[in-house]
Amino acid sequence: MRPLRPIITIGFILLLLLIPITGYAESGKTYEVSTGVLNVRSEPSLQADILGMLTKGNQVNVFKEQYGWVQTYYQGKEAWIAKHHLIALDETQVSEVKQTAVLSAEMITLTADGVNIRSGPGEEYRVIGTASSHKSYELIHTEGDWHKISLTEGKTAWVASWLTNKSIGTKSRNNEETKTESKTLSPTNQSGSLSGRHIVLDPGHGGRDPGSIGLGGIYEKSLTSPITNRVADRLRNAGAKVTITREGDYYVSLEQRAAISNSHQTDAFISLHFNAYPILSAQGISTFYFSESGQQLAKNVQASLSSKVSLHNRGIHREGYHVLRNTSAPAILIELGFITNPYDLNIIQTVDYEKQAAEAITSGLIDFLN
Repeated sequence: MRPLRPIITIGFILLLLLIPITGYAESGKTYEVSTGVLNVRSEPSLQADILGMLTKGNQVNVFKEQYGWVQTYYQGKEAWIAKHHLIALDETQVSEVKQTAVLSAEMITLTADGVNIRSGPGEEYRVIGTASSHKSYELIHTEGDWHKISLTEGKTAWVASWLTNKSIGTKSRNNEETKTESKTLSPTNQSGSLSGRHIVLDPGHGGRDPGSIGLGGIYEKSLTSPITNRVADRLRNAGAKVTITREGDYYVSLEQRAAISNSHQTDAFISLHFNAYPILSAQGISTFYFSESGQQLAKNVQASLSSKVSLHNRGIHREGYHVLRNTSAPAILIELGFITNPYDLNIIQTVDYEKQAAEAITSGLIDFLN
């Protein structure tokens, strides 16, 4: 029987090699998302299907770890998240968060009249009512460009996020009343004024056109809308009237985008994009123009961006892009970083970057128009 021992030993070693290296975290261990947007996937792989997205500050309970991924549950399904985008919370931090969740509620306040209240997160959903400016609601959660809000008698509905501002409200424990504090989370007023100016913002791509595809399979169109809404808030706080060519995830042709701008007395047209390139080292921000008036606008905005954000300054360039050639107002197209560069993408997905870019673009416009 002795000759069998080496065979048994070899077989045991092979069995160990075939067993996945899987670690089990402490049951219910809580982590916080540290990056701007984090994909939730069906398997522990960048090639796996995306089930949804989390944003910075979201918390998840983790039950298993494997190859740098952690397993949790998302909408009742087993899901996986890249661990290096998570920060472990200790019991004190978790309890503090839970306590805050009881005492504070995030509120949204409508910034326009006649806002449609819908049954779902999109313009294709049924309108169940309308509401006027300054009306406030408790925010349940955000899905893409839409806020889910709490109505009376336990009912819920959806409103477009670009027609709202967020604030922190104090909510009583018995849920009888919610009061909004005077401090809001909307951007502060800029020095200078854009009062009486009309700016058209153009979030690149949308719908069947995803734009560039970056690291981790992230779509360019998923990033252009949030930063456009952030810029719009800054511009409105500076007194400008703002028109956005695409206020949801749907397709708008280049001809339509230019036509929207040309149908108004537009003072400036700004198309917002993110860049991509097969070589990972390509990085930075650049601004494109076509006309002479667009060149000066590009100089002002690019200079402002380079002074306020940490990404590499790639300068301004003349290009005959359709929206630049066919828009009568001074027009520029900004590439706000490379989603194929790890450094750029990590910064791009933060709220701080959105705020800095929005402030820079607004300051550049103020310099150009005043």
